[in-house]
Amino acid sequence: MNNTTDYFKIDDLLSEEHLIIRQSVRDFVDKEIKPIIDECAHEHKDVPDLMKKLGAIGALGPYIPEEYGGAGLDQMSYGIIMQELERGDSAVRSAASVQSSLVMYPIFTYGSEEQKQKFLPLLASGEFIGSFGLTEPNHGSNPGGMETRLTKEGEHYRLNGAKMWITNAPVCDIAVVWAKDDEGKIRGVIVERAMEGLSTPETMNKWSLRASKTGELVFDNILIKEENILPGVQSLRGPLSCLNSARYGISWGVVGAAIDCYETALKYSLERTQFGKPIASYQLQQKKLAEFITEITKAQLMVWRLGMLKNENKATPEQISMAKRNNVRMVIDIARESRQIIGAMGIIGDFPNMRHAANLESVITYEGTHDVHLLITGADITGINAFV
Repeated sequence: MNNTTDYFKIDDLLSEEHLIIRQSVRDFVDKEIKPIIDECAHEHKDVPDLMKKLGAIGALGPYIPEEYGGAGLDQMSYGIIMQELERGDSAVRSAASVQSSLVMYPIFTYGSEEQKQKFLPLLASGEFIGSFGLTEPNHGSNPGGMETRLTKEGEHYRLNGAKMWITNAPVCDIAVVWAKDDEGKIRGVIVERAMEGLSTPETMNKWSLRASKTGELVFDNILIKEENILPGVQSLRGPLSCLNSARYGISWGVVGAAIDCYETALKYSLERTQFGKPIASYQLQQKKLAEFITEITKAQLMVWRLGMLKNENKATPEQISMAKRNNVRMVIDIARESRQIIGAMGIIGDFPNMRHAANLESVITYEGTHDVHLLITGADITGINAFV
């Protein structure tokens, strides 16, 4: 009987350090997340002190150099950490992913030395919570059409506009916000909680990512000093590079959710008896389980190779889009089908499959929708842009 989720011995391709990191994060999830995540999702509340706990295990900005508070790990390690966090819940991985790829990454990549020294250690420890402002009420898949404006006023600037569907917005200490300046160039701005004119209303009544805070970032004539503007980029390349990092983490993360759904369904099918024998003995259940492990294995091989390319700075945005799209579709199908194996019991909190399925309805949309990623691949292989 081969009931491992490492069907193709991919662990042999990982270093000893990678395996230690994975076990450490897995232990954290089993101890700190799994016992309370269903209650948090039911009650629409986040995991208590989550960011500080993630900071303590080195899960925030793990690839950021140690001199700025990070763990100085490679991109493969980042992916492995995201996988284990999403095995617990997509909301937990989202919190770490936003902090790492959408807040710490742009400050490290495009920020001044003063900005790096000031913000990165606080974000790495989880003492500061960050959010990322790109999506707007009228602009999601078309970020270049953003209406948020950064207007020059003497020696300083004024920020006006709004962002929505922002993870961590209601609780963030800082937000990396993207806005158009007077010349139409896209600039990155570090907005701090204490700045007058910032409000962050929470988005309620969510059926997905319920253990995560989501909200808006509203900017009402906020005074922005030059020291809070990222100096290293003045184009859409800034936010898009952040999204590439986040999408890479998602492509790994969802494999963890798929594994959790598969392992739960396999265990249940071996224990649940109907007509005098385990339901795992029936052909239709075996078909589902065999397809689950096949798709998980394919996704594991894809992200392993993508991780190798990321470590070599060879991964293209198009490759990352393909991995994100493929793996999210893979896990959402597994979450739904595995819930059916569990039957009526699968809709209650004793099993994680329904919670994963609901969460993944957000994951398949954010950081680029399922259809947009398909068009990215289409444009890459044909040379024809179908967006316009």
